[in-house]
Amino acid sequence: MTQHYDVISIGGGSGGLAVARRAAAYGARCAVIEQGPLGGTCVNVGCVPKKVMWYAAEVAHALRDAPDYGFNVPGSEFNWTYLREAREVYIRRLNGIYRTSLSDGNVDEIKGFAQFFDKKTIAVGDRTYTAEHVVIATGGHPVIPAVAGAELGITSDGFFKLNQRPGRVAIVGGGYIAVELAGLLHALGSEVTLILRGASFLSRFDAMLRETLMEEMLNQGINILSGVSPNSIERVDDGSLTLHCCEGQQITRMDCLIWAVGRAPNTASLSLENAGVKTDPRGFIPTDEYQNTNIPNIYAVGDVTGRTALTPVAIAAGRRLADRLFGNQPDSRLDYNNIPTVVFSHPPIGTIGLTEDEAHDIHGDGVKIYQTRFAPMYYALSAHKGHTAMKLVTVSPRETVIGCHIIGLGADEMLQGFAVAIKMGATKQDFDNTVAIHPTSGEELVTLK
Repeated sequence: MTQHYDVISIGGGSGGLAVARRAAAYGARCAVIEQGPLGGTCVNVGCVPKKVMWYAAEVAHALRDAPDYGFNVPGSEFNWTYLREAREVYIRRLNGIYRTSLSDGNVDEIKGFAQFFDKKTIAVGDRTYTAEHVVIATGGHPVIPAVAGAELGITSDGFFKLNQRPGRVAIVGGGYIAVELAGLLHALGSEVTLILRGASFLSRFDAMLRETLMEEMLNQGINILSGVSPNSIERVDDGSLTLHCCEGQQITRMDCLIWAVGRAPNTASLSLENAGVKTDPRGFIPTDEYQNTNIPNIYAVGDVTGRTALTPVAIAAGRRLADRLFGNQPDSRLDYNNIPTVVFSHPPIGTIGLTEDEAHDIHGDGVKIYQTRFAPMYYALSAHKGHTAMKLVTVSPRETVIGCHIIGLGADEMLQGFAVAIKMGATKQDFDNTVAIHPTSGEELVTLK
Protein backbone atom coordinates (compact mmCIF):
# COMPACT_ATOMS: atom_id res chain seq x y z
CA MET A 1 0.00 0.00 0.00
CA THR A 2 1.33 3.42 -0.98
CA GLN A 3 1.68 5.91 1.87
CA HIS A 4 0.61 9.50 1.19
CA TYR A 5 2.08 12.74 2.55
CA ASP A 6 1.52 16.44 2.13
CA VAL A 7 5.27 16.94 1.70
CA ILE A 8 8.15 14.61 1.02
CA SER A 9 11.66 16.01 1.28
CA ILE A 10 14.22 13.98 -0.62
CA GLY A 11 17.38 14.55 1.38
CA GLY A 12 17.98 14.77 5.12
CA GLY A 13 20.39 17.67 5.02
CA SER A 14 19.88 21.27 6.02
CA GLY A 15 17.35 22.19 3.32
CA GLY A 16 15.26 19.04 3.39
CA LEU A 17 15.00 18.98 7.17
CA ALA A 18 14.09 22.67 7.29
CA VAL A 19 11.20 22.25 4.86
CA ALA A 20 9.76 19.20 6.57
CA ARG A 21 10.03 20.49 10.13
CA ARG A 22 8.53 23.88 9.30
CA ALA A 23 5.72 22.33 7.23
CA ALA A 24 4.95 19.84 10.02
CA ALA A 25 4.68 22.73 12.47
CA TYR A 26 1.84 24.03 10.32
CA GLY A 27 0.10 20.66 10.56
CA ALA A 28 1.25 19.11 7.30
CA ARG A 29 2.02 15.41 7.16
CA CYS A 30 5.69 15.19 6.23
CA ALA A 31 8.45 12.71 5.54
CA VAL A 32 12.17 12.94 4.90
CA ILE A 33 13.92 10.36 2.74
CA GLU A 34 17.63 9.94 3.46
CA GLN A 35 19.95 7.02 2.81
CA GLY A 36 22.82 8.30 4.97
CA PRO A 37 23.18 9.94 8.38
CA LEU A 38 20.91 12.89 9.03
CA GLY A 39 22.37 16.37 8.76
CA GLY A 40 23.72 16.09 5.23
CA THR A 41 27.08 17.43 4.12
CA CYS A 42 27.20 20.20 6.71
CA VAL A 43 26.97 18.01 9.79
CA ASN A 44 28.83 14.95 8.55
CA VAL A 45 31.55 16.01 6.09
CA GLY A 46 31.30 19.78 5.89
CA CYS A 47 30.77 22.80 8.11
CA VAL A 48 30.68 21.10 11.49
CA PRO A 49 33.71 18.77 11.36
CA LYS A 50 35.61 21.42 9.39
CA LYS A 51 34.97 24.01 12.10
CA VAL A 52 36.15 21.56 14.77
CA MET A 53 39.40 21.16 12.86
CA TRP A 54 39.64 24.93 12.39
CA TYR A 55 39.31 25.42 16.14
CA ALA A 56 42.10 22.89 16.65
CA ALA A 57 44.27 24.92 14.29
CA GLU A 58 43.44 28.09 16.23
CA VAL A 59 44.49 26.36 19.44
CA ALA A 60 47.77 25.43 17.74
CA HIS A 61 48.32 29.08 16.85
CA ALA A 62 47.54 30.14 20.41
CA LEU A 63 50.04 27.62 21.79
CA ARG A 64 52.63 28.96 19.37
CA ASP A 65 52.04 32.50 20.62
CA ALA A 66 51.67 31.59 24.31
CA PRO A 67 55.36 32.18 25.25
CA ASP A 68 55.11 35.74 23.92
CA TYR A 69 52.46 36.37 26.56
CA GLY A 70 54.48 34.80 29.37
CA PHE A 71 53.12 31.25 29.29
CA ASN A 72 55.30 28.18 29.41
CA VAL A 73 53.33 25.36 27.77
CA PRO A 74 55.41 22.15 27.84
CA GLY A 75 54.20 18.85 26.42
CA SER A 76 51.65 20.29 24.01
CA GLU A 77 52.04 17.51 21.46
CA PHE A 78 49.11 17.23 19.05
CA ASN A 79 47.14 13.96 18.92
CA TRP A 80 45.26 13.65 15.60
CA THR A 81 43.60 10.36 16.57
CA TYR A 82 42.16 11.80 19.76
CA LEU A 83 40.77 14.83 17.90
CA ARG A 84 39.23 12.67 15.17
CA GLU A 85 37.53 10.37 17.67
CA ALA A 86 36.20 13.27 19.76
CA ARG A 87 34.94 14.97 16.60
CA GLU A 88 33.11 11.85 15.47
CA VAL A 89 31.45 11.42 18.87
CA TYR A 90 30.18 14.99 18.57
CA ILE A 91 28.84 14.39 15.07
CA ARG A 92 27.07 11.19 16.08
CA ARG A 93 25.40 13.13 18.88
CA LEU A 94 24.19 15.69 16.34
CA ASN A 95 22.86 12.90 14.13
CA GLY A 96 20.82 11.69 17.10
CA ILE A 97 19.53 15.17 17.86
CA TYR A 98 18.29 15.52 14.27
CA ARG A 99 16.55 12.14 14.46
CA THR A 100 14.88 13.12 17.72
CA SER A 101 13.79 16.46 16.28
CA LEU A 102 12.06 14.70 13.40
CA SER A 103 10.27 12.36 15.77
CA ASP A 104 9.28 15.18 18.11
CA GLY A 105 8.07 17.24 15.14
CA ASN A 106 5.91 14.41 13.75
CA VAL A 107 8.05 13.99 10.64
CA ASP A 108 8.58 10.45 9.35
CA GLU A 109 12.12 9.37 8.50
CA ILE A 110 12.37 7.00 5.55
CA LYS A 111 15.75 5.30 5.09
CA GLY A 112 16.97 4.54 1.59
CA PHE A 113 17.56 5.88 -1.92
CA ALA A 114 14.73 7.84 -3.49
CA GLN A 115 13.73 7.66 -7.15
CA PHE A 116 10.87 9.35 -8.94
CA PHE A 117 8.26 6.95 -10.30
CA ASP A 118 6.16 9.83 -11.59
CA LYS A 119 5.47 13.46 -10.66
CA LYS A 120 3.92 12.61 -7.31
CA THR A 121 5.25 9.14 -6.56
CA ILE A 122 8.61 8.30 -5.01
CA ALA A 123 10.04 4.79 -4.86
CA VAL A 124 12.36 3.77 -2.02
CA GLY A 125 13.42 0.17 -2.45
CA ASP A 126 10.28 -1.89 -2.99
CA ARG A 127 7.98 0.69 -1.38
CA THR A 128 6.30 3.72 -2.91
CA TYR A 129 5.18 7.00 -1.39
CA THR A 130 3.06 9.80 -2.81
CA ALA A 131 2.91 13.48 -1.92
CA GLU A 132 1.14 16.64 -2.95
CA HIS A 133 4.49 18.44 -2.81
CA VAL A 134 7.97 17.01 -3.33
CA VAL A 135 11.13 18.90 -2.36
CA ILE A 136 14.46 17.85 -3.84
CA ALA A 137 17.24 18.65 -1.38
CA THR A 138 19.86 16.03 -2.14
CA GLY A 139 22.89 18.30 -1.97
CA GLY A 140 26.15 17.59 -3.77
CA HIS A 141 29.40 15.66 -3.69
CA PRO A 142 33.07 16.46 -4.34
CA VAL A 143 34.35 16.16 -7.89
CA ILE A 144 37.32 13.98 -8.78
CA PRO A 145 39.03 15.18 -11.97
CA ALA A 146 39.46 12.94 -14.98
CA VAL A 147 43.24 12.50 -14.79
CA ALA A 148 45.23 9.28 -14.70
CA GLY A 149 45.57 7.94 -11.18
CA ALA A 150 43.04 10.39 -9.72
CA GLU A 151 41.69 7.63 -7.49
CA LEU A 152 44.95 7.73 -5.50
CA GLY A 153 43.88 11.09 -4.13
CA ILE A 154 41.05 11.83 -1.73
CA THR A 155 38.39 14.53 -1.55
CA SER A 156 37.20 16.62 1.37
CA ASP A 157 35.01 13.64 2.33
CA GLY A 158 38.11 11.48 2.53
CA PHE A 159 39.92 14.12 4.56
CA PHE A 160 37.50 13.52 7.44
CA LYS A 161 38.31 9.80 7.31
CA LEU A 162 42.07 10.25 7.74
CA ASN A 163 43.27 8.26 10.74
CA GLN A 164 46.49 10.21 11.06
CA ARG A 165 47.87 13.57 10.09
CA PRO A 166 49.63 13.46 6.71
CA GLY A 167 53.22 14.65 6.91
CA ARG A 168 53.35 16.03 3.37
CA VAL A 169 50.11 16.91 1.61
CA ALA A 170 49.21 18.52 -1.70
CA ILE A 171 45.83 20.17 -2.16
CA VAL A 172 44.58 20.81 -5.69
CA GLY A 173 42.00 23.56 -6.01
CA GLY A 174 41.37 27.26 -5.62
CA GLY A 175 38.05 27.45 -3.81
CA TYR A 176 37.22 27.97 -0.16
CA ILE A 177 37.52 24.28 0.70
CA ALA A 178 41.08 24.20 -0.64
CA VAL A 179 42.30 27.23 1.30
CA GLU A 180 40.54 26.09 4.47
CA LEU A 181 42.13 22.64 4.39
CA ALA A 182 45.53 24.12 3.54
CA GLY A 183 45.43 26.48 6.50
CA LEU A 184 44.30 24.02 9.13
CA LEU A 185 46.61 21.22 8.00
CA HIS A 186 49.60 23.56 8.07
CA ALA A 187 48.68 24.79 11.55
CA LEU A 188 48.42 21.20 12.78
CA GLY A 189 51.90 20.36 11.53
CA SER A 190 51.63 19.14 7.92
CA GLU A 191 53.86 20.38 5.13
CA VAL A 192 51.32 21.78 2.66
CA THR A 193 51.51 22.57 -1.04
CA LEU A 194 48.47 24.29 -2.58
CA ILE A 195 48.19 23.81 -6.35
CA LEU A 196 46.24 26.37 -8.37
CA ARG A 197 45.28 26.18 -12.03
CA GLY A 198 45.02 29.96 -12.21
CA ALA A 199 47.07 32.82 -10.83
CA SER A 200 45.20 32.97 -7.52
CA PHE A 201 42.42 31.41 -5.47
CA LEU A 202 38.92 32.53 -4.43
CA SER A 203 38.29 34.07 -7.85
CA ARG A 204 34.80 35.33 -6.97
CA PHE A 205 35.99 37.21 -3.88
CA ASP A 206 37.22 40.78 -3.66
CA ALA A 207 40.81 41.23 -4.84
CA MET A 208 41.86 42.62 -1.45
CA LEU A 209 40.79 39.39 0.24
CA ARG A 210 42.59 37.19 -2.28
CA GLU A 211 45.80 39.17 -2.15
CA THR A 212 45.90 39.44 1.64
CA LEU A 213 45.20 35.75 2.18
CA MET A 214 47.83 34.79 -0.39
CA GLU A 215 50.40 36.93 1.44
CA GLU A 216 49.46 35.55 4.86
CA MET A 217 49.57 31.92 3.73
CA LEU A 218 52.96 32.36 2.10
CA ASN A 219 54.26 34.06 5.24
CA GLN A 220 53.04 31.10 7.30
CA GLY A 221 55.11 28.74 5.16
CA ILE A 222 52.45 27.22 2.91
CA ASN A 223 53.85 26.44 -0.53
CA ILE A 224 51.57 27.82 -3.28
CA LEU A 225 52.06 26.86 -6.93
CA SER A 226 50.07 28.95 -9.42
CA GLY A 227 49.29 28.19 -13.05
CA VAL A 228 49.75 24.44 -12.59
CA SER A 229 47.48 21.80 -14.14
CA PRO A 230 47.60 18.21 -12.82
CA ASN A 231 48.21 15.60 -15.52
CA SER A 232 48.57 12.32 -13.61
CA ILE A 233 49.30 10.90 -10.18
CA GLU A 234 51.19 7.73 -9.32
CA ARG A 235 52.29 5.79 -6.24
CA VAL A 236 56.01 5.14 -6.30
CA ASP A 237 58.08 2.36 -4.72
CA ASP A 238 58.41 3.98 -1.29
CA GLY A 239 54.61 4.26 -1.02
CA SER A 240 54.49 8.02 -1.50
CA LEU A 241 52.61 9.84 -4.26
CA THR A 242 54.01 11.82 -7.17
CA LEU A 243 51.89 14.36 -9.02
CA HIS A 244 52.89 15.03 -12.63
CA CYS A 245 51.77 18.38 -14.01
CA CYS A 246 51.07 19.42 -17.60
CA GLU A 247 53.74 22.11 -17.33
CA GLY A 248 56.43 19.50 -16.62
CA GLN A 249 56.59 20.02 -12.87
CA GLN A 250 56.50 17.17 -10.39
CA ILE A 251 55.40 17.26 -6.76
CA THR A 252 56.98 14.27 -5.06
CA ARG A 253 57.06 12.40 -1.74
CA MET A 254 53.46 13.22 -0.87
CA ASP A 255 51.70 11.24 1.84
CA CYS A 256 48.33 12.51 0.69
CA LEU A 257 46.77 14.41 -2.20
CA ILE A 258 43.43 16.12 -1.73
CA TRP A 259 41.20 17.05 -4.66
CA ALA A 260 39.27 20.25 -3.91
CA VAL A 261 38.26 21.14 -7.46
CA GLY A 262 34.52 21.68 -7.02
CA ARG A 263 31.27 19.92 -6.25
CA ALA A 264 28.55 18.34 -8.39
CA PRO A 265 24.84 17.87 -7.57
CA ASN A 266 23.38 14.57 -6.37
CA THR A 267 20.77 14.25 -9.10
CA ALA A 268 21.94 11.41 -11.35
CA SER A 269 20.24 8.61 -9.39
CA LEU A 270 16.87 10.33 -8.81
CA SER A 271 15.25 9.29 -12.13
CA LEU A 272 14.18 12.89 -12.63
CA GLU A 273 13.14 12.06 -16.19
CA ASN A 274 10.18 10.09 -14.80
CA ALA A 275 8.82 13.32 -13.33
CA GLY A 276 9.94 15.57 -16.17
CA VAL A 277 12.21 17.67 -13.93
CA LYS A 278 14.84 19.48 -15.98
CA THR A 279 18.46 19.95 -15.04
CA ASP A 280 21.15 22.18 -16.47
CA PRO A 281 24.17 20.71 -18.33
CA ARG A 282 26.01 20.20 -15.02
CA GLY A 283 23.09 18.36 -13.41
CA PHE A 284 21.88 21.19 -11.14
CA ILE A 285 18.14 21.80 -10.91
CA PRO A 286 17.17 25.34 -11.94
CA THR A 287 14.50 27.02 -9.83
CA ASP A 288 12.68 30.34 -9.88
CA GLU A 289 12.72 32.80 -6.99
CA TYR A 290 10.16 30.67 -5.12
CA GLN A 291 12.20 27.42 -5.42
CA ASN A 292 9.81 26.06 -8.09
CA THR A 293 11.25 23.66 -10.67
CA ASN A 294 9.74 23.38 -14.15
CA ILE A 295 7.19 20.88 -12.80
CA PRO A 296 4.33 22.19 -10.60
CA ASN A 297 4.52 21.05 -6.96
CA ILE A 298 8.11 19.85 -7.30
CA TYR A 299 10.69 22.14 -5.71
CA ALA A 300 14.43 22.21 -5.08
CA VAL A 301 16.44 23.87 -2.32
CA GLY A 302 20.06 23.99 -1.26
CA ASP A 303 23.23 22.96 -3.07
CA VAL A 304 21.35 20.89 -5.65
CA THR A 305 20.11 24.14 -7.23
CA GLY A 306 23.60 25.49 -7.86
CA ARG A 307 22.77 28.72 -6.03
CA THR A 308 24.86 29.93 -3.06
CA ALA A 309 25.91 26.61 -1.55
CA LEU A 310 25.71 27.55 2.12
CA THR A 311 23.91 25.75 4.94
CA PRO A 312 22.00 28.81 6.23
CA VAL A 313 20.84 29.52 2.67
CA ALA A 314 19.37 26.04 2.32
CA ILE A 315 17.66 26.35 5.70
CA ALA A 316 16.24 29.80 4.96
CA ALA A 317 15.01 28.77 1.50
CA GLY A 318 13.41 25.63 2.91
CA ARG A 319 11.62 27.41 5.72
CA ARG A 320 10.29 30.12 3.43
CA LEU A 321 9.04 27.48 1.01
CA ALA A 322 7.12 25.80 3.82
CA ASP A 323 5.76 29.18 4.93
CA ARG A 324 4.47 29.77 1.40
CA LEU A 325 2.92 26.33 0.96
CA PHE A 326 1.39 25.87 4.42
CA GLY A 327 1.75 29.08 6.40
CA ASN A 328 -0.58 31.34 4.40
CA GLN A 329 2.39 33.45 3.25
CA PRO A 330 2.06 33.37 -0.56
CA ASP A 331 4.90 35.81 -1.15
CA SER A 332 7.40 34.10 1.14
CA ARG A 333 10.75 33.53 -0.57
CA LEU A 334 14.44 33.90 0.13
CA ASP A 335 16.16 37.07 -1.04
CA TYR A 336 19.48 35.86 -2.43
CA ASN A 337 21.01 39.34 -2.40
CA ASN A 338 23.46 40.38 0.32
CA ILE A 339 24.09 36.95 1.78
CA PRO A 340 27.02 37.06 4.23
CA THR A 341 29.74 34.47 3.69
CA VAL A 342 32.68 33.35 5.79
CA VAL A 343 35.75 31.42 4.69
CA PHE A 344 37.43 29.64 7.61
CA SER A 345 40.91 30.20 6.31
CA HIS A 346 43.82 31.34 8.49
CA PRO A 347 43.16 34.21 8.89
CA PRO A 348 39.39 33.98 8.31
CA ILE A 349 37.45 35.98 5.73
CA GLY A 350 34.04 37.62 6.11
CA THR A 351 32.32 39.13 3.09
CA ILE A 352 28.93 40.43 1.98
CA GLY A 353 27.65 42.25 -1.06
CA LEU A 354 29.46 43.38 -4.19
CA THR A 355 33.20 43.25 -4.72
CA GLU A 356 34.92 46.45 -5.80
CA ASP A 357 35.14 45.22 -9.40
CA GLU A 358 31.48 44.15 -9.48
CA ALA A 359 30.41 47.51 -8.07
CA HIS A 360 32.32 49.43 -10.73
CA ASP A 361 30.84 47.22 -13.46
CA ILE A 362 27.31 47.99 -12.25
CA HIS A 363 27.57 51.54 -10.90
CA GLY A 364 30.59 52.97 -12.71
CA ASP A 365 32.01 56.19 -11.30
CA GLY A 366 29.38 56.32 -8.55
CA VAL A 367 31.40 53.88 -6.46
CA LYS A 368 33.57 55.06 -3.58
CA ILE A 369 35.90 52.74 -1.66
CA TYR A 370 37.04 52.97 1.95
CA GLN A 371 39.71 50.56 3.13
CA THR A 372 42.37 49.95 5.75
CA ARG A 373 45.10 47.49 6.62
CA PHE A 374 46.70 47.05 10.03
CA ALA A 375 48.23 44.61 12.50
CA PRO A 376 45.64 43.66 15.16
CA MET A 377 46.56 44.36 18.76
CA TYR A 378 46.79 40.59 19.40
CA TYR A 379 50.13 40.64 17.59
CA ALA A 380 51.58 43.49 19.68
CA LEU A 381 53.60 41.03 21.79
CA SER A 382 53.75 38.15 19.35
CA ALA A 383 56.81 37.20 17.34
CA HIS A 384 54.50 35.90 14.63
CA LYS A 385 52.81 38.84 12.91
CA GLY A 386 49.55 38.85 11.01
CA HIS A 387 47.44 41.49 9.33
CA THR A 388 43.82 42.51 8.99
CA ALA A 389 42.40 44.26 5.93
CA MET A 390 38.95 45.81 5.54
CA LYS A 391 37.04 47.40 2.71
CA LEU A 392 33.68 49.14 2.40
CA VAL A 393 32.19 49.52 -1.07
CA THR A 394 29.70 52.38 -1.29
CA VAL A 395 27.59 53.95 -4.02
CA SER A 396 26.40 57.54 -4.36
CA PRO A 397 24.52 59.72 -3.68
CA ARG A 398 23.97 58.54 -0.09
CA GLU A 399 27.07 56.35 0.00
CA THR A 400 24.97 53.27 0.65
CA VAL A 401 27.19 50.38 1.70
CA ILE A 402 26.86 47.71 -0.98
CA GLY A 403 29.89 45.63 -0.03
CA CYS A 404 31.88 44.82 3.09
CA HIS A 405 35.01 42.68 2.99
CA ILE A 406 37.12 41.69 6.00
CA ILE A 407 40.09 39.40 6.46
CA GLY A 408 41.83 38.94 9.78
CA LEU A 409 41.38 37.69 13.33
CA GLY A 410 37.70 37.73 14.29
CA ALA A 411 36.41 38.47 10.78
CA ASP A 412 34.10 35.45 10.99
CA GLU A 413 32.33 36.72 14.12
CA MET A 414 32.58 40.39 13.18
CA LEU A 415 30.62 40.21 9.95
CA GLN A 416 27.23 39.09 11.25
CA GLY A 417 26.23 42.37 12.87
CA PHE A 418 27.49 44.45 9.98
CA ALA A 419 25.56 42.17 7.61
CA VAL A 420 22.32 43.11 9.38
CA ALA A 421 23.08 46.79 8.87
CA ILE A 422 23.96 46.34 5.21
CA LYS A 423 20.85 44.23 4.58
CA MET A 424 18.84 47.14 6.03
CA GLY A 425 20.46 49.63 3.64
CA ALA A 426 23.00 51.28 5.95
CA THR A 427 25.05 54.18 4.61
CA LYS A 428 28.61 55.21 5.32
CA GLN A 429 27.20 57.97 7.54
CA ASP A 430 25.32 55.33 9.56
CA PHE A 431 28.62 53.55 10.11
CA ASP A 432 30.33 56.83 11.03
CA ASN A 433 27.57 57.72 13.49
CA THR A 434 28.11 54.46 15.39
CA VAL A 435 30.37 54.77 18.43
CA ALA A 436 33.44 52.57 18.11
CA ILE A 437 34.16 49.73 20.55
CA HIS A 438 37.77 50.17 21.62
CA PRO A 439 40.20 48.49 21.41
CA THR A 440 38.90 46.08 18.77
CA SER A 441 39.49 45.39 15.12
CA GLY A 442 35.79 45.90 14.42
CA GLU A 443 35.99 49.58 15.36
CA GLU A 444 37.97 50.22 12.20
CA LEU A 445 34.82 49.69 10.13
CA VAL A 446 33.09 52.64 11.81
CA THR A 447 36.12 54.97 11.66
CA LEU A 448 37.20 54.57 8.03
CA LYS A 449 38.19 57.79 6.24
